[in-house]
Amino acid sequence: MHATASRAVSAEAPLDQLILAVERDLLLANFATFTKAAWHVAEPGQPLRWGWHLDAIAEHLQAVTHGHIRNLLINIPPRHTKSLMTSVFWPAWEWAHTPQTAWLFASYAQTLATRDSVKMRRLLESTWYRQLFNVKLQADQNQKTRYDTTAGGYRISTSVGGAATGEGGQRRVIDDPHSAKEVHSDAKREAALVWFAETWSSRQVDPQTDTDVVIMQRLHERDLSGYLLEDVGGFEHLMLPARYEPARASTTRLPWADPRSTPGELLSPERFPEPELERLEHRLGEYGAAGQLQQRPAPAGGGIFKVWWWRYWQPRGADLGPVRVIGPDGQHTLIDPEEKPDHTPDQMIQSWDLAFKGGEGTSRVAGGVYEQHGASVYILDLDEKRRSFTSTVNAIRAMRDKHPNAYKIIVEDKANGPAVIDTLRHEIGGLIPSQPHGTKEARAHAVSPRIESGNVLLPHPRLLPWVESARAALSTFPATDRTDVVDQLTQALKYLPDTANAYTEGRTKARSVRRSR
Repeated sequence: MHATASRAVSAEAPLDQLILAVERDLLLANFATFTKAAWHVAEPGQPLRWGWHLDAIAEHLQAVTHGHIRNLLINIPPRHTKSLMTSVFWPAWEWAHTPQTAWLFASYAQTLATRDSVKMRRLLESTWYRQLFNVKLQADQNQKTRYDTTAGGYRISTSVGGAATGEGGQRRVIDDPHSAKEVHSDAKREAALVWFAETWSSRQVDPQTDTDVVIMQRLHERDLSGYLLEDVGGFEHLMLPARYEPARASTTRLPWADPRSTPGELLSPERFPEPELERLEHRLGEYGAAGQLQQRPAPAGGGIFKVWWWRYWQPRGADLGPVRVIGPDGQHTLIDPEEKPDHTPDQMIQSWDLAFKGGEGTSRVAGGVYEQHGASVYILDLDEKRRSFTSTVNAIRAMRDKHPNAYKIIVEDKANGPAVIDTLRHEIGGLIPSQPHGTKEARAHAVSPRIESGNVLLPHPRLLPWVESARAALSTFPATDRTDVVDQLTQALKYLPDTANAYTEGRTKARSVRRSR
């Protein structure tokens, strides 16, 4: 790191200049020290409530500056000083070393990006900063959303998905890419991911050394954090939930580890003591608190479908052992599997969600096989994949070949459902269109009592490889893009009777009607 913005001071200089030089060296050496010293300038009248989480953020941002971390993702609750640390103090501190660095910043709203840009400019132009560091702004390029240094650096602030800047950035920082109100819109959420992949990622100065820093709260399984962790990779992940969860304790390669040890221990008791955090949790609700505070897309143990509700089946005579899950108290609990009856079921069906949008393989398609014995429904199989129309038709054929006794095939009567039925109706019998009613969430709530009561059973996870993945999709709903798994489940349970004698009564009534005719 080149300290091109510092001022050399000779040994014969006046005492006040020597003191400034010592202070300057201390501030240049440590980002956390700089932040504490600069706080009164950027936030006059606001007390600084420093906590270990700010040390953690400072340590990781300084590691980016020194080249020890290339790309960094930070998940942290709102109102924990994340924007000031990342978008105001950090670039001002780095410019004190290298004012020629080019910075790009983005937030989901232009107003937020502009707010932090203005705060940083006020810091740069303060008497305190100018006394210590030789960073000067160009007089002819000094606006709220863009200003340049006389050394050739600049800061540009824009919005996620907004008008693309033609400039590149050696440091690219995204602070809150999603609005909490809009993140559950598939179109808006995916638009942000496309913008990151196709626009933001191309704004490079040197592809070998440029860095990306993203700091945000988790709001959805498929938010930018999920996309970076699952699809992109290469990001160091600093995850700081409001309450400590030992099973999810964050560690990084600095090395750094979450210093908390007690379950539920607070992230920042200085700023959010227990009474304040409890009020915030109540105001946000179960899902809001899970995402914004605990940095998980859905509440611990699941959202609409709780993890501890599920029961598991195994073949008669098998001894696969209990299934270990998180219980309602947050502790692990063991669930003994039940033996699936081996006699002829009351019903056996397939259920397919065909939310196909067009384009080869662009939409998730899910189909399940269900067997009913009395009031209990056993999930036998699941097929989930991004499929084209042709691939979808072939998948239904394959599932029928695999489970020939599942002669009733329930197909959602939307999107490509009618076309699939028309294609297969002369080849495969038992295709039944099903019209969904209400929202996806309403349909999930409608069937949730059957799952809570233990009447819907998954295969033992040791039996089939898809069980863990399917349970994760069901548990994170509706904060997941894998809604197809949920839709085919709710469709199947809507079709299958929920009492032990309903199916028998239905057949008896039908026979009675036929005899009366």
